[in-house]
Amino acid sequence: MCIALRHAPDKKSGNPGSQRAWCGASLIYFLYVCTIINHLNTNTMKISRILPAAAAAMALLTVCSCGDNGAEQREDTEKGYENPVVEAIMERRSIRKYQDRPVDRKLLYRIAECGINAPNAMNAQQWEIRIVDDAEWIDGMSRLQLESMPEEISSSMTSDPSFRNTFRNGQALFVVAVKPDGMTLIDAGLLGENIMLAAHSFGLGTCCLGSSARFLTSPAAAEYLDSLQFSEGYEVQYIIACGYPDETPEAKPRNTEVIKFI
Repeated sequence: MCIALRHAPDKKSGNPGSQRAWCGASLIYFLYVCTIINHLNTNTMKISRILPAAAAAMALLTVCSCGDNGAEQREDTEKGYENPVVEAIMERRSIRKYQDRPVDRKLLYRIAECGINAPNAMNAQQWEIRIVDDAEWIDGMSRLQLESMPEEISSSMTSDPSFRNTFRNGQALFVVAVKPDGMTLIDAGLLGENIMLAAHSFGLGTCCLGSSARFLTSPAAAEYLDSLQFSEGYEVQYIIACGYPDETPEAKPRNTEVIKFI
C-alpha cells in the first residue's frame, strides 16, 4: 500500500513540507466538511456532486505521490552507496605542496598501523615500514638526490618557490620495504593504499614516490639506506611523502569504460 500523504523535503523550495502533502491534507479536510454537511442534509444535491469529484482528485493525488515515492526511493538507494570509506577513496589526491607544519608522531604511527593491517598473501606480513620525520635526514637525502640529477631537472625543481625537498616537499616519509617472495609486491601495494587513505582521513596529504625510492637504493645513498636498518633481504619499493596539504588539486578524469560486467 502506498501512503501518499507524508512530509518530505520540497526539492524546489527547500521547505520541509511537500506541496502534495499539504494539498492532500486540504482535500481530506474538504471531504470531511462535505460529509458533515451531507449528514446535516444541507444542500445535499450540490454536495453529492462535489464528493465524487473530490474523491477522484484525491485518487489522482495518491497516484502522483506514489510515483514520487518510487523516485525518491531510487535516489535514497543511490545515496546508500556512499559512506566515509568511499568518500576518502574518491576525495584522495596526490599532494605535492605541504604546509610547514610537523605531523605528530602518534598520528604517523597510527597511519602505519593501518598500513600493516592490509591483506597480504598467506598472512606472511613480509613488509617493514620506516617512518622518517628527521629534517636533517630528509634535507640531506634531498641535496644528494639533487646532485645526482641532470642540471635542467634539478634547476626546474629548485626554481619553484614552494620547493623544500625532492620528496615533493613532504614533512614526513613512510619508506616501505618487502622481502621479494611471490606475492609480496602486491602486498606492498595494498599496504601503501591503506597508508594513503588513512592519512587522508586524518586531514593529511600524501604522494607515492618511485624515483626517490630508486635513488635511495643506489650506491650514492647507501649511507641513508643503512640508517633505516631494514632486515636482511628486504628491498625498498616506494616512499610515501606525507604532511598537511597546502593545495587542493582537482581529480583527474577516470576511464570508466575499463569496468565491464561479464
